[in-house]
Amino acid sequence: MKERLSLYDTTLRDGQQTQGVQFSTAEKIRIAEALDRLGVDYIEGGWPGANPTDSAFFDAAPKTRATMTAFGMTKRAGRSAENDDVLAGVLNAGTPAVCLVGKTHDYHVSKALGITLAENTENIRASVAHLVAQGREALFDAEHFFDGFAANPDYALEALHAALQAGARWIVLCDTNGGTLPDRIGRVVEEVIAAGIPGDRLGIHTHNDTEMAVAGSLAAVDAGARQIQGTLNGLGERCGNANLVSLIPTLLLKEPYASRFETGVSEEALEGLTRLSRMLDDVLNRVPLKQLAYVGASAFAHKAGLHASAILKDPSTYEHIPPETVGNRRFIPMSNQAGQSNLRRRLSEAGIDVPAGDPRLAHILEVVKAREAEGYAYDTAQGSFELLARRELGEEVDFFEVKRYRVTVERRKNKENRMVSLSEAVVVVKIDGEKRLSVSESMDETGADRGPVNALSKALAKDLGRYSDAIEDMRLIDFKVRITQGGTEAVTRVIIDSEDGQGRRWSTVGVSANIVDASFEALLDAVRWKLVRDRGIAAAA
Repeated sequence: MKERLSLYDTTLRDGQQTQGVQFSTAEKIRIAEALDRLGVDYIEGGWPGANPTDSAFFDAAPKTRATMTAFGMTKRAGRSAENDDVLAGVLNAGTPAVCLVGKTHDYHVSKALGITLAENTENIRASVAHLVAQGREALFDAEHFFDGFAANPDYALEALHAALQAGARWIVLCDTNGGTLPDRIGRVVEEVIAAGIPGDRLGIHTHNDTEMAVAGSLAAVDAGARQIQGTLNGLGERCGNANLVSLIPTLLLKEPYASRFETGVSEEALEGLTRLSRMLDDVLNRVPLKQLAYVGASAFAHKAGLHASAILKDPSTYEHIPPETVGNRRFIPMSNQAGQSNLRRRLSEAGIDVPAGDPRLAHILEVVKAREAEGYAYDTAQGSFELLARRELGEEVDFFEVKRYRVTVERRKNKENRMVSLSEAVVVVKIDGEKRLSVSESMDETGADRGPVNALSKALAKDLGRYSDAIEDMRLIDFKVRITQGGTEAVTRVIIDSEDGQGRRWSTVGVSANIVDASFEALLDAVRWKLVRDRGIAAAA
């Protein structure tokens, strides 16, 4: 029989403490529903009363299989648990579980709270007992536990026992400063269990200040802890929390965890992990980190020709799991390091079949190398590479021709007598023998100027004739600029990341001494790639 590991997600509370992150109530509901589909056991929704959004979330929280949990702190000294308004606010959220954070480091008790150790112990005991008396499942987050255990182990353990004896279901050891290394976390967890806190009542909450939050969580599990707290994509204060997107597949797919433990996450739910990770980035309006373990766009990218050749024969040669297991995919980027095996694999993924030994393969490689010497980068711009390959193979698709374009940027005073910028773009395209002229401004509905590239994008998309409907669900999600040479010979490289309603993401590149030209080149490639994939070569003929 496998042992059960409990997964506790705190994205909506601890994750919201990430610099620059502030969820709306609707976004919190969307994330909570996605977490429930994933199969976590607890969803910590926030701190009721701490801000209007958290309070509104608990009022509107979806019904979930996962145990919805409110977060708060132990009662204050000098009043009873029944008369503590902060504690009452947490209970009023009506959640079946409540997690209270309390001090376990003697220094914080005396300096931060200004009370005696005995008073703090009583605060913990009385608060947890009050939760239990109200019929709630109680969790106790032992703040700064590892630092407190190092300074005064007797008191740190006293605080834990007070919570346990008062009826807490879970005692969670928090590495609040994120500086405890995995080996020490494991040893301390063993000592805590030996001191009478059962492992099946023990949880771990790590921060990532040493880039070891996931390793620290696994060390705690190895030592006997049976609950893991973390966040999606490792969100959290400072450097973040333990990343559940990395922990969950490790627990389900890697030994010794896969054969020893089970979680509430099914194989089917695991296949949606990449989509869930990117959904959170979409909510935050962030570009997904390509190097994220398991779910990043580069997690299964094979750039070196030697690697790609081996992957063709057996993917396990350079992949620790099949990418489909977590809903990701294999990617063979193109660069001046690529060999013909790499090239053929990348062409095959684009639906282009070129037999081994075809002299056109060597020609494409030479073109790629020459273009990268000019400043292009095809290892990250797979959309532009595919279009280049089709052109060199004589399969270029002539959907439309850009005859000319113009962009103007004007500074002028608005109604409030403030100087503002306004960009205007004119694009003339030829489609099916007919010229079409489109004009667009960059100002959005709020009156803000979105710049010349935005104006160009809107003008281009305004009238593409029979192709207009194919790009309606397309949007630009990232725009990166790099100067590849300095001085008077400077060359600008622009990478544009796009996505569509089908969940596809692709990158395109443009290079020019003029940043607007480079941007428009990348933009044109993005549109053309979308048309190739949606309309196909035959439909455009």
